[in-house]
Amino acid sequence: MDGSAGMGGSPPTGTGNFPFPQNRRFDRCTYPSNADSEAARRAYERWKEELVTADGAGGYLRVRRPDSPGAEVNSTVSEGIAYGMMLAVIMGDQPTFDALWKYSQLWVNENGLMHWYINAAGTQPLGTGAATDSDEDMAWALVLADRQWGGSGSLDRPYIEEAKAQIQRIWEHEIDHDHDYQVLAGDSWGGNRVFNPSYFAPNEYRIFGEVTGNEEGWNRVIDTGYALLEKCLNAEAGNANNGLAPAWCDPETGEPKPTNGADNYQYDSARIPFRIGQDYCYSGDDRAKAYLQKVSAFFAGVGAKNIVDGYELDGTPSPDPATPAGSPQSAVFVGSAAVGAMHDPQYQAFIDEAYGLVATGELLARSRYYNLSWTGLTLLMLTGNLVEF
Repeated sequence: MDGSAGMGGSPPTGTGNFPFPQNRRFDRCTYPSNADSEAARRAYERWKEELVTADGAGGYLRVRRPDSPGAEVNSTVSEGIAYGMMLAVIMGDQPTFDALWKYSQLWVNENGLMHWYINAAGTQPLGTGAATDSDEDMAWALVLADRQWGGSGSLDRPYIEEAKAQIQRIWEHEIDHDHDYQVLAGDSWGGNRVFNPSYFAPNEYRIFGEVTGNEEGWNRVIDTGYALLEKCLNAEAGNANNGLAPAWCDPETGEPKPTNGADNYQYDSARIPFRIGQDYCYSGDDRAKAYLQKVSAFFAGVGAKNIVDGYELDGTPSPDPATPAGSPQSAVFVGSAAVGAMHDPQYQAFIDEAYGLVATGELLARSRYYNLSWTGLTLLMLTGNLVEF
């Protein structure tokens, strides 16, 4: 990363050692020609205005889901808290960051991890057990909070101590130590032989190893995750060359293993190019590049304006059945594909087109909560602002 600036004329805002916009680019990655940090700022402000509320938050703040299919209106999931913490720490918004983390701590289970689904009134969990993707994103955000602000803010103990404790809980309860350190889907999934590739966050694990001193252990998690991601792409599933990993995969055979009926490339899977794209930009891992070459060739061939919110594993368009006809595109599908394509300058035109679409803030198919969150996250990455301080 060369630390170069110039992606927009925004003055620094927020508090901390790394005020927004950070404007830091990785040398090995390609950015939109007209990347502008103001687009990311606007996305954050809109996300916060529409989704962050004190109602039902026990004196703190939470992220509500006003329109997610099949969910209680205005309920909260741990995933949303994690997204909010990542957004807030990058934006230097310490009060929001602290209040979201404090809300999560109202709802921890016996393992010290947040139940994944809480009702809107803030009186009971509607889904128990933790979700690994949320827990690891919270831990990563806590590490960044230590680097952004230091100390403890309004928390009871320092950010770095909260981060280390959260990482240890993940290590103990959400990593399968009996099966090559595979990432589990949650703390109640031990013995359940299934792998969700979108929960695999290798760039975060590198930081976890660094701050805890357990680099050997977290490197094993990374090695197993990349091996399983490759296994989930195979000729039998029809996805050997297109990178369209299923939401859930059998770690023994690589076959799709439907959980809640999901056996295709859908709203979970759409996050994979983002997570692997992050890791490539940060680490340059050849395994990340090998995956990204496949998935980027597929989406660039489709064209950014033609990306739909679901695909069969062979690449056949299969829009989500909960998405009304005539809906706009989805930010998580388009934005994540753009982040994945950042690994290779041959995709400059595709990156530019996808960035322009996401920057409109209107790619809100199916769920405003999910796509407003992913509009913010992908724009931060595309503008050089989703960085590890």
